[in-house]
Order: sequence, then structure tokens, then C-alpha cells
Amino acid sequence: QAELGLNEHHQNEVISYMRFARFKRGLCLKTVDSCFQDLKDSRLVEETFTIDEVTDMLDGLQSVVHSEVESELINTTYTNVLLLRQLFSQAEKWYLKLQTDISDLENRELLEQVAEFEKSEFTSSNKKPTADPVKPKLAPLNEGGSELLNKTVARLQEENEKLKTRLKTIETQATAALDEKSKLEKSLRDLQMIQGDQKTYANQDITELENKVAALKSQFEKTLNDTAANQKFLEEDLVTTKHDLLKVQDQLSTAEKELEKKFQQTAAYRNMKEILTKKNEQIKDLRRRLSK
Repeated sequence: QAELGLNEHHQNEVISYMRFARFKRGLCLKTVDSCFQDLKDSRLVEETFTIDEVTDMLDGLQSVVHSEVESELINTTYTNVLLLRQLFSQAEKWYLKLQTDISDLENRELLEQVAEFEKSEFTSSNKKPTADPVKPKLAPLNEGGSELLNKTVARLQEENEKLKTRLKTIETQATAALDEKSKLEKSLRDLQMIQGDQKTYANQDITELENKVAALKSQFEKTLNDTAANQKFLEEDLVTTKHDLLKVQDQLSTAEKELEKKFQQTAAYRNMKEILTKKNEQIKDLRRRLSK
């Protein structure tokens, strides 16, 4: 069986269009046949005709057939334009730009391939006796709001991930600051122990050690103050980040509700229900992880 290099769904759509085209072609041929039959029934009532009478009959027949064929060709062109409009409209909804190669429309090899495909599909001996499946309708063109909500949800999820990353960075910095504070406190205790051990030394050594301890203590206090200020800043930044995270979660929840409401009002709701269910499960899992 001849194939067109398409998947099963698209090939079924092609077969549906070819069935429509065959029906229109049959009507056109019947119309042309009726023009000739009308001429036979209305004009060919005598046994002999003059050249002028034959010429007049042929001219009249030519005019009628020309009009019928021209009308059918124009209608076929408009039908093809409407078909392309449906395809392009669906593509534009997903921000795709389709291209056509007009030269392929006169490619004899491809035309023969299509003819062979039509012959294999519609020949009575090869025609499949299955009933025509119910064809899904094209998606409505007025559902741009739903796509906008989808994009909003995706953007909020991306911002949520960025805030999570920033929160982890701040928590890491805060942990490092606390570790530094612990090390400095340990150093101070060690110095105090050394100061107690050195009391038996000479006064000069004691004075020198005391000066060193005072200098280290001053440096420690300065470092401790800087660490406390940095820790306070990190805590404030952490609070701000958590507020931003809550705000994004609220926006995400609102966008989900709006998306669900919008989808429930459209004909595509039943088709998207399963996808939305999976997406809601992912969001719930994300919230549980954020709560932890």
C-alpha cells in the first residue's frame, strides 16, 4: 500500500480530505455530463443540422461547460485556502511558522505517488470496511487566554525555582558565618587558656602576652561585630526571600485557578484534564518540598 510519509493521524486526515475531493469531483463530472445530456434532449431533435446550427449548439455547450468547470475550479481553490487557513491558524497558536514549497505541487513523481495512494485507499477491492472514526475538531481559535495562563504558570514556576536556589545560597552563607563565629570563639578560649598558663612567666612575657591577647580580642570583637551585622543582613534577606516565595506561591495558585476555570469553559477541557491533573500533582509536590 502506498504511503505518504506521514504518521497515522495525519494520514487519516489526508484520506478524509481526499474523500471530500473525490465527492466534489464526482459532482462536477455529473454536472458536465448533465450539460451534454441537456443538449441532446433539448436540441438534437432533428435528423439533419446546418453548420451554423451545429456551431451554435457547440458554442452554447462550451459556454455552459466552461462556466461549470470554472466555478468548480474557483471553489476548489477557495476550499484549499480554507484548509490551509485551518492548519496555519493551529500553527500560529503554538507560535510556529509553516512553509510551503509550491514547486512540489507540479512534481510529477509526487503526484503519481498521491494518485497511487488514492487508488490503493479507495479501490473497492482494497478499501477497508471499517467505519469512519470520529474526527476531532480543530481547536477553537479564541483560547489565547488559556495559553497565556499556561505561560504565566511556567514563568511563576521558573521564578519559584530561582527563589529556591537563592534561598539555598543564603542559607549556605548563614551557615558559613555561624561556623566562622564558632571558630573565633574557640580561638578566644584557647588564648584565654594560654593566658592562664603564662601567669608563671616573667612580667615581661605576661605583659607581651596580655598585649597579644588584647589585640586578638579586639580583632575578634571587630570580626564578631562584622559577622553579627552580616548575619543580620542574611536573616533579613532570608525573610524577604521567603516573603517573595510566598507571593510567588500565591500567584501560582491564582494562575492555576484561573487556568482551571478557563479550561472548564472550553471544549478542550476533557482532553487537557489528565495533563492538568499531572501538573497539579507536580505543584503539590513542589509545595511539600518548599514547606520542608
